[in-house]
Amino acid sequence: MKTKLITALGLVYIIWGSTYLGMKIAAEVLPPFLLSAIRFIIAGCLMTTIGLVREKTLPTKEQVRNAAIVGVLLLGCGNSSVALAVKFIPSGLVALFVAALPAWMIMLDWAFFSKQRPKPLTLGGLALGFVGLFYIFDPFHFFHTADAAARSYPLWPIPVLTAGSIAWALGSLLSPRLNLPKPLTASGLQMLAGMLASIILSYILERQDWHLAGQMTLRTWSAILYLVFFGSLVGYTAYSWLVNNAPTRLTATYAYVNPVVAIFLGWLIAHESLSVYAMIGSGIVIAGVVLMTWKKK
Repeated sequence: MKTKLITALGLVYIIWGSTYLGMKIAAEVLPPFLLSAIRFIIAGCLMTTIGLVREKTLPTKEQVRNAAIVGVLLLGCGNSSVALAVKFIPSGLVALFVAALPAWMIMLDWAFFSKQRPKPLTLGGLALGFVGLFYIFDPFHFFHTADAAARSYPLWPIPVLTAGSIAWALGSLLSPRLNLPKPLTASGLQMLAGMLASIILSYILERQDWHLAGQMTLRTWSAILYLVFFGSLVGYTAYSWLVNNAPTRLTATYAYVNPVVAIFLGWLIAHESLSVYAMIGSGIVIAGVVLMTWKKK
């Protein structure tokens, strides 16, 4: 059991932390929503087939509809917004922004679901996480005027990433409250729904760039296949095992380990660099996420 636990945690830490770099490499050629569509049509077909064969249960119409709703929120909106953001912003910073996801889940759960007011420690972590993000991106040049003026990336993807994070949090909160198929089948159907949403977004926003798919290189395909087989299949399987067999507090640590992995790989492979103030802000964000998830049942 201990060996399985360490293996599953290692896979989720490293693989999910590395998917930001994988998306960035694939997005060098492909427009981001088209990238998501290609990724999820492959992963969705594989996962759905595996689920139907292993679980031997056909989903009902209601279950298919519910899986589609969750898939559009999690993958069509949430994951696709990440693919868009990493095209323009260093992958490590995008991972840090996504690490603040518990904040959105806490606020949405408080407002629309459990109606339970978060504990002071959780609220403190929530506030600290947002302060760290504001310090990193500094849209109004309050903290580091000279560095912000020389910033090499735009800030317009941040609102898109925010909307995607809210969609992911909403999908995560809805998922346990809906009648869904068995886990593997549900995941596959969610990927297929995310693929359809990504195609629609790509048709509306990126149709003029679809010809770039003909310029895909071995590097591009390698990144896509990595995202499919490791990010979607292996990573999901390891995470599912952790959810069912490991303490929640231990599983939640992926939220503040993934950004560290993403920052390191972005520096090592994509030659991304982070300034001193970005590193300080990173520490603030991770500290906030730790407080948000600390002793949370």
